[in-house]
Amino acid sequence: MDLANALKNLKQVNNQNLLVGFDTSDDAAVYKINEDTAMIQTLDFFTPVVDDPYIFGQIAAANALSDVYAMGGEPVLALNIVCFPTCLDMSILGEILRGGQDKVIESGAVLVGGHSIKDDEPKYGLSVCGLINPKNICKNNSAKINQNIILTKPIGTGIINTAVKAEMAKKEEIEESIKVMSKLNSYPKEILQKYDIHTMTDVTGFSLLGHLKEMSEGNEISIKIDVSSIPVIKGAEYYASMGIIPGGAYQNKSFVEPHIKCMDENLKTTPLYDVLFDPQTSGGLLICVDEKYTSSLVSELKDYGCLSYSVIGKTIEKTDKNIILE
Repeated sequence: MDLANALKNLKQVNNQNLLVGFDTSDDAAVYKINEDTAMIQTLDFFTPVVDDPYIFGQIAAANALSDVYAMGGEPVLALNIVCFPTCLDMSILGEILRGGQDKVIESGAVLVGGHSIKDDEPKYGLSVCGLINPKNICKNNSAKINQNIILTKPIGTGIINTAVKAEMAKKEEIEESIKVMSKLNSYPKEILQKYDIHTMTDVTGFSLLGHLKEMSEGNEISIKIDVSSIPVIKGAEYYASMGIIPGGAYQNKSFVEPHIKCMDENLKTTPLYDVLFDPQTSGGLLICVDEKYTSSLVSELKDYGCLSYSVIGKTIEKTDKNIILE
């Protein structure tokens, strides 16, 4: 779906208190309440990516909460968004809601009801409200030259989920994918502030390279990526080599590939190249950090139990391409 065509005729919102709107494809909207407090607002919901309803609820909630974390904020309030068929047992919906509630509780936010409609296919997610000091907002397009980029989760969930549907994925691969998708992107705000973090985004449906492209479009920078340092879920490259790839990956590739330069053209023939376009569910954060803070931040992320703390690339002066793959 080309959202740009759907959005192009909408009027730009002009409000002095709207600090982040939809014009930069950021993770959430931010509205200033006063000099010390701003409200973060987001919503996200989707169809099941796993068979277990409780785990699906957890993943969907973690995915929705992630947008608040990506802005540097803390979630405080959540509402359920439910679409559910009348032909399915209500106990299934109960498990979905229980999974979502448990993940919201884990985040420290409060879940207070929501809205449901009848639908032919189950869908679940959250509308989430968070808070942040306006001075600490993290945007997806404010990176500076010579910053390192850290990825906090391995990629490949879309491919593993596709392999599950094909009944080919192994138990340990499924378990790792679920662990990645259900883990909150919550890190103490003190860490972000200590290392002067102001540029972040989470990796979701537009793939790793798609979100890196968005990051490169703010301050006239390009991004150089060391593909060998990118963490990948076990099995994802294998299934990619067999053509077990979600349809969204092809759309991402079509959209992003013209903005990419491969230093080694042979990369394009490898399964890893396809994984780079894989749409993620509840993926990790991309964090831009100054060189002088990088090792300390990596150490703290490791101590905090981060699934990945890989430095996958850095920002450089603008070139003719947004992303350079090495």
